[in-house]
Amino acid sequence: MTQVKKIIVSGLAKLPAFCHATIAGDFIYVSGTLGTVPGTRDLAEGGTGPQTTQALQNIVRILEACGATLADLVKVNVFLADMQTFPEMNEAYLAIMGEDPPARITVGRAELALGAAVELDAIAYKPQLPK
Repeated sequence: MTQVKKIIVSGLAKLPAFCHATIAGDFIYVSGTLGTVPGTRDLAEGGTGPQTTQALQNIVRILEACGATLADLVKVNVFLADMQTFPEMNEAYLAIMGEDPPARITVGRAELALGAAVELDAIAYKPQLPK
């Protein structure tokens, strides 16, 4: 029987309707994550690039709370309010994800919470250690 564990990271913004991540078996499902400054619901200043950087830094914290790292990511979904900002998002994304990023899709023209320029969600694979 698969056990499900919901993860909430202290100091990271979230709306009451969801948790930051859910662990189900060997998979970690990271909820949609905005580029909010830790301890606030304020978006990182500067638009898509800085918000992408902050969202990924927030995802790093969420994964750490799940016992995982960016290396464990298998799929990332990127939602952009404006596809014209794709180059800025991609530059910020690759600066953190490096030369061996996971599978990804980018969807444009999304209306995002808090008026965000970008939102990311992700799936990671982290095998459970035998008990």
